[in-house]
Amino acid sequence: MTISLSRRGFLAATAASAAAFRLPAPAWAQAAPLSLTARTRTIEVDGRAATVMGLTGPDGRPGLVLDPGQRFAVRLTNGLDQPTLIHWHGQIPPNAQDGVPDLPMPALMPGESRDYDFAPLPGTHWMHSHIPVQELGMLAAPLIVRSPGDVAADRQEVVMFLHDFAFETPAEVMAEITGAGMMTAMDHGGMAGMGGMSGMGGMEGAPGMEGMEGMTDMGAMMGDLNDYDFDAYLTNDRTLSDPEIVPVEPRGRVLLRVVNAAAATTFWIETGAVAARLVAVDGHPVRPVPGRRFGAAMAQRLDIEIDLPDGAAHPILALREGARERTGLILAPRGAAIDRIAGLAPTAAPAFDLDLAQEHALAAAAPPAQKAADVKLMAMLGGQMDPYVWTIDGRTFEQRVPLQVRSGERVELTFHNMSAMGHPMHLHGHVFQIVAVNGMRMSGALRDTVYVPPRAGVTVAFDAGEAAGWMLHCHQMPHLAAGMATQLRVL
Repeated sequence: MTISLSRRGFLAATAASAAAFRLPAPAWAQAAPLSLTARTRTIEVDGRAATVMGLTGPDGRPGLVLDPGQRFAVRLTNGLDQPTLIHWHGQIPPNAQDGVPDLPMPALMPGESRDYDFAPLPGTHWMHSHIPVQELGMLAAPLIVRSPGDVAADRQEVVMFLHDFAFETPAEVMAEITGAGMMTAMDHGGMAGMGGMSGMGGMEGAPGMEGMEGMTDMGAMMGDLNDYDFDAYLTNDRTLSDPEIVPVEPRGRVLLRVVNAAAATTFWIETGAVAARLVAVDGHPVRPVPGRRFGAAMAQRLDIEIDLPDGAAHPILALREGARERTGLILAPRGAAIDRIAGLAPTAAPAFDLDLAQEHALAAAAPPAQKAADVKLMAMLGGQMDPYVWTIDGRTFEQRVPLQVRSGERVELTFHNMSAMGHPMHLHGHVFQIVAVNGMRMSGALRDTVYVPPRAGVTVAFDAGEAAGWMLHCHQMPHLAAGMATQLRVL
């Protein structure tokens, strides 16, 4: 998926060869809502045809791109044979447009449409069904909102949209992970233990929080990295047996917009021989961090700026954490030799950010005003593999006691993970700043999804927004389906 922004015009001659999954061209004028349709589609995975879901824009390609100042004026149509509703991940719409079925708006029935209209936040974002089995079925797409700086920059933008994929149906995958008995509660995408929500879809130990001091046994902290071995891992719908070849300009600059849309997989992004800079996370600029490997948990996004050094082809790979599987795309100038890349790496990738070193290295380019918290909250993350139940404060969603704040209050919320698995925690309707990791204060990145490793603690700060109930949940879909969700009730 690629859109050219270079003023030098190199890609004009190669536009016809770009992949069909590239972002649609920006619409400079908009007289009517942009059309967005949830539908089934057919892709090829390692030579086999597969039917998956998807979100296609006005030109039939996945996703939407908006220009600076353009409103998110979209008409969503359900072209599926089942109810659905789409969440605009990273955006802060009015609560009624947030896209969680029955909270407060019902899911769209087959053939039904609904209009959305709000001012979007710039950056690399995405949109997806808030019904776990549908996200497992790849009902997701990029949502890129360009800034004035993007328009002015002399660089090419390339989107790297990551999925995990199984030839089994999403319901079968979820049943294998969670236990078949749970599936009786998942009609219309509802979640087990969430009957009130039918339709919703080398490292060393860091200083601990209270009760966590002295933990240095990283083997104990690693726990279970992956719930499921998927059949394939995809970049822009493709595996490394037939990767997307992105035409680029020799010695040009590329902005790689990475979206981890996987349902249950964390990835490391590797730029190989090419040095890179991490310049934004979750759509929000950070002070540039140089490197060649950066991690993204489920639902997180990375903006990585790359200066290509020569006319050679350069693979950009996504490595599944704790395993050998990998996916990726290839940046290739015209005429460059392209080598075949195996889908299995020689060695397994490490676990992701167990000591929160990456998170600690990030700092917002424009941090919010600092002030004392009006209220401090704690969310205890727990659960286990057998029986497969995941909780917040010891409760599944149907048993929830919402966290409660008042609109305008500065809130500090600490996620304290007592379980043996990591959890990417997403708060709807808000952008937060990371202000502490394992009890160590910091002025970190702005995010909407933060990864909390096993036996670790992360504190985020935000100003409470619209008075409404906002979802707070783990973005690992089986964990969400098994109960790991609550609400932030803003009064």
